[in-house]
Amino acid sequence: MAAVDFPKQTRCLVLTRTKSPENPLNDVALQTRDIPQLKPGDLLVRIISASFNHRELWQKKDLYPHIYNGSEGAVMGCDGAGIVLASGTPDDPLLAKRVFLSPIRGWRSDVRGPESRFGVVGGLDFPILGTFSEYVVVERDEVIEVPNHLSFDQAAAWPCAGLTAWRATFVKGGVQPGYNVLITGVGGGVALTCLQLCVAARTNVYVTSSDPRKIENAVSLGAKGGVNYREQDWPQKLAELLKRDAPEGQRPLLDVVIDQAGGDICAKTVKLFRDGGVISIYGMHSVPQVVFTMRETLKNIELKGSTLGSFKELVEATEFISQHKIAPIVSHVLKGLDASLEGFELLEKAAQTGKIVCRIHDVEEARL
Repeated sequence: MAAVDFPKQTRCLVLTRTKSPENPLNDVALQTRDIPQLKPGDLLVRIISASFNHRELWQKKDLYPHIYNGSEGAVMGCDGAGIVLASGTPDDPLLAKRVFLSPIRGWRSDVRGPESRFGVVGGLDFPILGTFSEYVVVERDEVIEVPNHLSFDQAAAWPCAGLTAWRATFVKGGVQPGYNVLITGVGGGVALTCLQLCVAARTNVYVTSSDPRKIENAVSLGAKGGVNYREQDWPQKLAELLKRDAPEGQRPLLDVVIDQAGGDICAKTVKLFRDGGVISIYGMHSVPQVVFTMRETLKNIELKGSTLGSFKELVEATEFISQHKIAPIVSHVLKGLDASLEGFELLEKAAQTGKIVCRIHDVEEARL
């Protein structure tokens, strides 16, 4: 084991399952815990930044599956980036390197789905690990080096949203250069990452949002245009945008819709699709079901569910953003673990355009 002095305890944000008829929310509080002894194959990572996902808010509301039931609770957070302080492997080349943690377990490379028991890091019964912690002991084959162009805040904002966006866009959506792509709900971290990936892949991107400012932001990032999904005629307005931008002789139709809302997305878009188009759904934040009818079947439209992805896909996605110098969009940076509880309020208000990051250690953002 590399001879490195390191702390014996860590402060962390812990979720305890306490919801009851009298208490509508699970408990979330800061605790101090012992750092486990390093074993061969383990790393000790000093977490510089960790980022929020909506899953943390759902866990607090007890609306997420497999929440850890133990009385001691579980550390929250699936996204984190930091510096390797120590290793259970002698002369480990990862020592002192900047890394981010993989948010998933049990899914290495199979394009269809996990090969073994699947779990997402943070707050659950498997794996027992979370990133909202000053220090984390993690398997060395579950970290990836941070691309040189990313800060710690940006790296922490990448793994969960990046992996979800990559699979929904390219693996399930099959997006190719020149495609017309609609991305719904463009204010969130995953949707914005889908936008960045599609722009880099030279597609024509259109977006929906209820906030004109978020549509304007998407256009500034490369979208062709957007529509307000609260307006009943938004499909007709999108059709006008497609017609406006279509090259002469080309039909103004959608190739792919990347959706996070669910509900009537098929009915709203079926007339805008070319035959054989794809609806790639990575979430159902509005309605927990999707209506798929004979109309879509007769147009050979494919409806595909997409959840996170494999470690192999995360590596591929990271290589892509490194090549194209894509940086995840960070909306808010909270300073210190003590400020982390503010993240739940921001998520509840949907006040972000991009990711909410907690900078746990105030380390200068110079390349290490």
